Amino acid sequence: MQQLHQLADLMLAIEQSMRAADLWHANAPSPAAMASRTPFCADTLAFSEWLQFVFIPRMREIIEHNGQLPGVSAIAPLAEEALAEQPGKQAVVDRLREFDRAIGGPERA
Repeated sequence: MQQLHQLADLMLAIEQSMRAADLWHANAPSPAAMASRTPFCADTLAFSEWLQFVFIPRMREIIEHNGQLPGVSAIAPLAEEALAEQPGKQAVVDRLREFDRAIGGPERA
């Protein structure tokens, strides 16, 4: 249960860091863009859109319903690459690194 509380706090922290970095989008992508079968919807969404409209809502749903958490996560390295040119990205990457560690990803401390 403590892990779920930690993850819920991290989802909020990720959202806050995205807003602070001006990576939070005002409009949702089209249903067609959201229906992509490509990992991270990379063919239809910017990485920040995927975080906001796919990753965060899915994680919140899992947390709220005490669902099955991913067995591993390595989102931070992808974020570092995808957001390389974005000012203020470091806080987002840092929060995602915390998420990876909490899940048990390769950056586990």
